[in-house]
This record gives sequence, structure tokens and C-alpha cells, in this order.
Amino acid sequence: MRAMSATHDPGQESPLERRVTELEIKASFSEDLLDHLNALVAQQQAQIDALLREIARLRQQMPEGRDGPRSLRDELPPHY
Repeated sequence: MRAMSATHDPGQESPLERRVTELEIKASFSEDLLDHLNALVAQQQAQIDALLREIARLRQQMPEGRDGPRSLRDELPPHY
């Protein structure tokens, strides 16, 4: 196997060298994608946590003795 010099012409790569280069490029893109997806999952988890806190806060505001949300009929103005 011949050694690669600093002045090696990319057009003269062997098929094996081309395959290794392509695999290195794919691995680099895969690492970038994985980093992006990890950041996205962390962001979504933060949003889920915020929504769970909001649900807990809203449940605390519900009147005692109520198991579910109020009916829209309960919200009618008194003149109806």
C-alpha cells in the first residue's frame, strides 16, 4: 500500500481511500444530526416540564369538589 503525501491528488485516490473518505463524511454528518436531535429533545423536554407545571397550577385554581372543567353553561351571564 502506498503512503499518501501532502501533495496527493484527490483524483488519484484508490477506491478504498474514496470509500473511507465517504464514510468519514457520513460519520461527520451523522454526528451533527445527533447533536441537533439531542438539543431538540432537550428543548422539547423543557417544554413538556413547563406544560406539566402549568397543568398543576391550573388544577390548583379549580374550585374544590370539581372533578373536571366547568361547563360553558356555567359561564352564561346572569341575564340569560
